[in-house]
Amino acid sequence: MTDIPGVSEPVTAPADATSPAAWEFRRWRRFGHDRLYVARADGTAVGHWDLVADIGSPETDESEEELRAAVTSWRADQDSAQPDPVSTIAEPVEDADAAAPVLAEAAPTDLADVRAGAAARAQARAAKEAAPVRTVLARLLRVHNDERAWRIGADGEEMVAARLAKLAGKDPRWKFLHAVPVGERGSDIDHVVVGPGGVFTLNAKHHPKAKIWIGGDTIMVNGQRVPYVRNSRHEASRAARLLTAACGWPVEVRGVVVPVNASEITVKAAAQDVVVVPRMQLHRWLRKQEVVLSDDQVEQVYAAARCSTTWQPAR
Repeated sequence: MTDIPGVSEPVTAPADATSPAAWEFRRWRRFGHDRLYVARADGTAVGHWDLVADIGSPETDESEEELRAAVTSWRADQDSAQPDPVSTIAEPVEDADAAAPVLAEAAPTDLADVRAGAAARAQARAAKEAAPVRTVLARLLRVHNDERAWRIGADGEEMVAARLAKLAGKDPRWKFLHAVPVGERGSDIDHVVVGPGGVFTLNAKHHPKAKIWIGGDTIMVNGQRVPYVRNSRHEASRAARLLTAACGWPVEVRGVVVPVNASEITVKAAAQDVVVVPRMQLHRWLRKQEVVLSDDQVEQVYAAARCSTTWQPAR
């Protein structure tokens, strides 16, 4: 079975009269979830059991009884064994030299709580606070400045998030995160989307009433060339590398540029590995993608993606 964040080391149960072969167990605990994954000794998946809801999800209809028997056996072993505490934050330990409690590293942040446009909105506030009078005058005179650019960008991200919410309303298998902080230089991914159709990084580009021209790797906004394809390609490649490391199996990520409120979009040629999808078409485009991830894989990738430490590579 595949290693995933939050799982314990595999434990193999001895064969007995109730099972044709030994079982291998992997327990996954994160963000309030607690699941037990079961496989036979030859690696064949039996299914998983939600230990919180006490509900099983067999791999096939035929494996339902075997899954129940395996979980019963595992629970019996747990009752007779010493508890294996798993905690993200350790209990305070007294340091004899400092004479004060020492805490383990704090728990990672759950990025599912981050609102769309949060990073851009924070930048807009910072620009306004740095030059409040200039900001007010720029708004009155309709002058483009940094505060406006960040504010308009945040508005665009919120509008894209609304389309993603519509997608999840039609198919709850689709999950998404917003304003995902990456690295230590203040970079963020506008949206990370995970669903049966794959994993995508979305780069929202809010250009009200603009004319956008697309020719392969070249995108022009009102006649001015912008590096959206190159940036989206780099963003997706980086996300794939980090999610693969967190999940323990290859995670492919596709970059998507999402124009918002453009008046005209002309496509002469599409880029090979980056797609441009207007905001109003986004939820339909995602739903049409070929199924490439199982429900379990979607949950595994989403659990890794929502953990802030996934996006902060070890030094």
